[in-house]
Amino acid sequence: MGSKNKNQKTCYIYTRVSTAIQIDGYSLDAQRDRLLKEAKHRGYKVIGEYSDEGHSGKNIKGRP
Repeated sequence: MGSKNKNQKTCYIYTRVSTAIQIDGYSLDAQRDRLLKEAKHRGYKVIGEYSDEGHSGKNIKGRP
């Protein structure tokens, strides 16, 4: 089963929050929804999704 458009651009989406409590509009679900809409708008095929819940970007210690 092949792709209809071999030249279609692909992308991954990455959502992240650094704390358990976030300002409205920055939740993981809101970020995912916005990123999926943007990918569709640009004609990209999303081939993977990654999420970083509650990990600070300040330090990589203890992160997977």
